[in-house]
Amino acid sequence: MAEKIQLIWNCRGREVVCGPRTLVMGILNATPDSFSDGGVFQGLEKAVARGLQMVEEGADIIDIGGESTRPGAKSVQTLEEIERTVPIIGKLREKTDCLISIDTQKAEVARAAIAAGANIINDVSALADPAMAKVAAETGAGLVLMHMLGTPENMQNDPRYDDVVSNVRNFLEERAALAVARGVAEAQIALDPGIGFGKTDAHNLALLNGIPALAATGRPVLIGASRKSFLGRLTGREVNDRLAGSLAAATFAAMQGAHILRVHDVKESCDAIGLVDKLRAQGTHE
Repeated sequence: MAEKIQLIWNCRGREVVCGPRTLVMGILNATPDSFSDGGVFQGLEKAVARGLQMVEEGADIIDIGGESTRPGAKSVQTLEEIERTVPIIGKLREKTDCLISIDTQKAEVARAAIAAGANIINDVSALADPAMAKVAAETGAGLVLMHMLGTPENMQNDPRYDDVVSNVRNFLEERAALAVARGVAEAQIALDPGIGFGKTDAHNLALLNGIPALAATGRPVLIGASRKSFLGRLTGREVNDRLAGSLAAATFAAMQGAHILRVHDVKESCDAIGLVDKLRAQGTHE
């Protein structure tokens, strides 16, 4: 198992400890078209209930998204994305002090979400919106920068890399440096290699094995492989029958040094990852 260095991730004044215990980010899609659970939790009451359920199951972060980023997905207008997500964030913030993340590429959506109580911006475009870094800098929100080759509409059109681990790491380092240059504190930034976002199956496997290289940047590493298409191709399972593959990917990522795991199946993931953390701790004491 790769060594995992303890890091502090600053998220709007909250110092989130990353390292000894792997954090679990539960996915809450307020969308009609997400690849796994699109439409399932639409409606304010259903979405809030699911968020609170994930907290009870052990989630450290609830990641709320109002725009699907599945391959081929179309963009959503800013106002519609705000209407889908901000009421959920506001209601959840009334009921729990759990960390809340807004999964968005738009600075205006991020600002509205933070005003409603979100702590973290999860930006799959890594600052494609020039105003996003300013929002993070002004609010002190945690900022996840993710690698994606192209856009959701075209990212799976024959993705190619010289060396996928080095290329992704270099890109994320460049975007982190840009964020810092625009006023974001180093300790606010976490990195996500973007499993499934413009990658072949071989690329995804290489990135999971390359987690130590990403962790060597000294920033928290987030991995989201839950239920993704490459798991389906590798296991022959349909999207809602990928729990075993998702847990295998999550536990491997934790063993490789990932600090945060973004998952659909919170209860099962917390059980599996919690055991991995105990095994890691036991190994360091022997």
